[in-house]
Amino acid sequence: MPPPLKAAARFGVVYRPMVDEDMPFIADLFATTRAEEMALTGWPETMQQAFLAQQHKAQHHHYRTFYPKAEWLIVERARKPVGRLYLDRSEGALFVIDISLLPTARGGGIGGATMADVIEAARSEGLDVMLHVERHNRAIGLYQRLGFEYVREEGLYFELRVKCGKVRPPFNN
Repeated sequence: MPPPLKAAARFGVVYRPMVDEDMPFIADLFATTRAEEMALTGWPETMQQAFLAQQHKAQHHHYRTFYPKAEWLIVERARKPVGRLYLDRSEGALFVIDISLLPTARGGGIGGATMADVIEAARSEGLDVMLHVERHNRAIGLYQRLGFEYVREEGLYFELRVKCGKVRPPFNN
């Protein structure tokens, strides 16, 4: 079930389930998230495109393999896709597998509002919210403002969590 559209509704955002026809959009969106990195490679455009296509295919396969029950959502604004939101509910947490927005949709509040709605949804279900973020991702500041706290480092990523699950009583002997 998608998060409620409360904060994100102010931006005219809606969520819909991802379908196979969304794959070209998802691949292009993925490429935008790696544009700065690709600009530093010095590779020819065709090599960059081939690399990004391979990386997107690997990421998509990984997500589908390791999160088979996840919710795959397309974020739309004015009936056009502007992003993706992948969520998985398991092990007492709502895990944000991925949230990505097109460059034209970044920095205007859509991502923060969407994450605020995700946190509210988790709180209403008694779940913590967890995510992994690359250590140099500018979104870390947003996540900190939303109440995410550092849990641990995993390779290139930080694991972050918002504690909003129900407090469990301590185990008694």
